[in-house]
Amino acid sequence: MDIDLPFILFWAVLVCGVVWLGDVLFFKQRRLASDPEAEEPTLVEYARSFFPVLLLVLVLRSFLAEPYQIPSESMVPTLEIGDFILVNKYAYGLRLPVFGTKVLDVGDPERGDIMVFVPPHDPRYFIKRVIGVPGDTVRYENKVLYINGERLKYELIGEVTGRDTDESMREFVESFGDRSHTIYKNGDFERPRVWQIPAGEYLMMGDNRDNSHDSRFWGPVSEDSIVGKAVAIWLHKDPGWHLPNFARNQWFN
Repeated sequence: MDIDLPFILFWAVLVCGVVWLGDVLFFKQRRLASDPEAEEPTLVEYARSFFPVLLLVLVLRSFLAEPYQIPSESMVPTLEIGDFILVNKYAYGLRLPVFGTKVLDVGDPERGDIMVFVPPHDPRYFIKRVIGVPGDTVRYENKVLYINGERLKYELIGEVTGRDTDESMREFVESFGDRSHTIYKNGDFERPRVWQIPAGEYLMMGDNRDNSHDSRFWGPVSEDSIVGKAVAIWLHKDPGWHLPNFARNQWFN
């Protein structure tokens, strides 16, 4: 997720628009007055041709939906490396591209949502699960979550082995009320930590709890840094020379 495509699209649309509009306002009439059969400059022709296409793509990706590819194992087993996910850009409100300013409230992140955001320490996009919402008290002790004093429910599925290592992990179903998902974790001991989630911030964790760099290390995520809600896996491609496939296609609850 290193390429900030909305940023590139924004500036491409702006440059094409300025070139095209500038020609219409200042140069076109003068050019035709001196030579009625004068051809349109190549730069202006390209700007006029690309502007509507780029603008449409920018609007679709900025306000409706955008695809992303999963680059790490932090959300295993829910998301695997090579998954292409579809992100709903308006689920949490319409935001201006590049600037991220919210212009229309639609909804707020809920516990259990899979969310794409920009963390406070890194300009790249991250994807994790929403654990705590504004007003929550979240305690994480011995790798068990307590939300506002209530322990989440955990059901052991069994032992699993990492894809690239011999590391053994335990797979659990973790439940937020009527919403559930699977997680990986090793052992039981972890020092207790407590977070009071302030207004406009969200506590994020990866489902691969012992292999995720998340809010436990760099704190809650600001509402202004939200990109969108992950809603589905629409394609998967294993690293290397492998063909993409649809074997993992699914919607998230």
